[in-house]
Amino acid sequence: MNIGGFQPVILWTDALVFLLVLLVAAGFWYASKHEHLMQPWRRVVDSRTGQAALVVLLFYIVVGLLDTVHFNEQIDTDDQGAPIYSTEIVSLFDVVAGTLESQREKSYSAPFATHLYSKETVELADGTSTREYPLLEYGGQHLAEGDSKAADIAAKALTGAIKGTLIWAILIAVIVLMKGKGAVLVGRLLRAELDKPWHVGAWTALFVFAVFGSFWELSAYYHILGTDKVGEDVFYQSLKSIRTGLVIGTLTTLVMLPAALLLGIMAGYFRGWVDDVIQYLYTTLNSIPSVLLIAAAVLMMQVYIDNNADQFNSVTERADLRLLFLCLILGVTSWTGLCRLLRGEALKLRELEYVQAARAFGVRNFRILMRHVLPNVMHIVLITIVLDFSGLVLAEAVLSYISIGVDPSTNSWGNMINGARLELAREPVVWWSLLAAFGFMFTLVLAANLFSDAVRDAFDPRLRKQR
Repeated sequence: MNIGGFQPVILWTDALVFLLVLLVAAGFWYASKHEHLMQPWRRVVDSRTGQAALVVLLFYIVVGLLDTVHFNEQIDTDDQGAPIYSTEIVSLFDVVAGTLESQREKSYSAPFATHLYSKETVELADGTSTREYPLLEYGGQHLAEGDSKAADIAAKALTGAIKGTLIWAILIAVIVLMKGKGAVLVGRLLRAELDKPWHVGAWTALFVFAVFGSFWELSAYYHILGTDKVGEDVFYQSLKSIRTGLVIGTLTTLVMLPAALLLGIMAGYFRGWVDDVIQYLYTTLNSIPSVLLIAAAVLMMQVYIDNNADQFNSVTERADLRLLFLCLILGVTSWTGLCRLLRGEALKLRELEYVQAARAFGVRNFRILMRHVLPNVMHIVLITIVLDFSGLVLAEAVLSYISIGVDPSTNSWGNMINGARLELAREPVVWWSLLAAFGFMFTLVLAANLFSDAVRDAFDPRLRKQR
């Protein structure tokens, strides 16, 4: 199948991400039809911190989703007019990024530099040679002799901020038009006169659009976060790594959730030998050093991939399979914590009067579990999922740092940190890859933690009573 010069490619992780998006959309649609399910989410929206964190998370999610739509580009046609496609798999984000990926330098260059970071022997016009810092091929090469780099950076940053602000204004206008309230609503929104703190989300969005607009505008003229050993733009690498972090954080949850839900509820509700078996299972699994288990599983998968390389059409597909397998093994080793929590909650719920009454009337266990137990543990599930997300993002960075994480060809913050660790010992120090990975990862994890706090406050009935 081909669509307008492109041949869609759906990787394993793409399919699961699309499935997850559909499940989330279906869940919100179902919740919108039931007022008691929407009330906790309205309390999340009422939280100023929750709104600000959600805006930042949405920015990461949009970048990650753009990088999840993959395809092969048409490069030519054969004698019969049939399209010929490139074997290289690109994403929608790569198309939006344009030349950001292709503008590679020879080697390291510092942020906003116009010359390489190391001296090289350069032959002069008179035939002699000298050691100097060669000019970059792309970074800052639009500057004419005598131009001020600082003034140029400031001007382009301002231009990008204005463009970002205009996009923000258009989005606000579209939302207001959808509400049908016109300029009055805009004024009340920006003056914080609405019932809910929507102005926090609006101003946070303005900040995100303005800052990212500046970075995006500057990235067309400079390597704003420098380049790595092979001359690839670090800003591009950092943005591409967003997808890997989101995939690890979300698909691992998708893997571990069914086991944690099923076993946790069964152990607490049925007790007896069922409880003993499940407790024995997760106690045994917890006794195995998870890092060693993950390392063994990843290495086995790598051996399989190396021995069956002919089954994959590209390096991207091989790397994607390893990423998927890493999600699976992380899911297998991380379901026990939620299972323990659900077991304890189910033990409490089974003793409540309405559950006892249902059992006395002969209602089947499956129906009791689905009608009375499962809905009453979902707040624990939701809180745990959101809290675990940031931990899984950090776990990927740690695993990649010790070379048992994602494939080295996959863009990830862990691989960036792993590649930068040796450069910290050289002179002069190459620090920008580590700082860029740290900054992007820190922002995502901080936003996820703040949002999880808002979700916990909204969904946990004990915390609501204390407020």
